[in-house]
Parts: sequence; C-alpha cells; structure tokens
Amino acid sequence: MSDIEVKREETLTRAEAAKRLAALAEGLADGGAVEFALGASTVKVHVPDKVRVEVEIEIDGDEVELEVELKWHTGKAAPSAPAAPARRRTRGSKA
Repeated sequence: MSDIEVKREETLTRAEAAKRLAALAEGLADGGAVEFALGASTVKVHVPDKVRVEVEIEIDGDEVELEVELKWHTGKAAPSAPAAPARRRTRGSKA
C-alpha cells in the first residue's frame, strides 16, 4: 500500500501531451527537481541521479497503451539492478 498516491487522467492533444513530457524531461535534465500540475495543485519531487525506467506498450484491438514508469528510492541508494531484456508479448501470451 502506498503512503501517498496522486493520480489524474485527462484527454490532451498530442501536442499538449508532448509539451507535458518535455517539461518532465527538462526537470529531470536540469538537476532532478520535477514539478507538475495536477488540477489546481502542484506536485514537486526530487529525482536522484539514477532511476529505474520501465517502458511498456500494449495493443489490444484498436486501443494502444504506452506507459513510461520512473521509479527510485528516497532513502539510502539502492543497489542498481541489471537492465531487464525487452519482452514482447503477443495476444494471448502471458509474461
């Protein structure tokens, strides 16, 4: 169970989504302080120099889902895990 979870879903144009991702990338590149708006609130988090990144794409009929997840520890530096090989799942297969 999470201590805190903030989630917001919204529909954006492709250009708006790109702008949002570019702002996130800029925050990561410029020292790791990432700030983003969630409705009327703003959330700011510090991102360390090393993060774990997971990219997943799922195609189900006419729907495509692309997830990019960044994960890190806020305490002592965790040992770095080796990169996992890319997995390709086909419809009906289980990973």
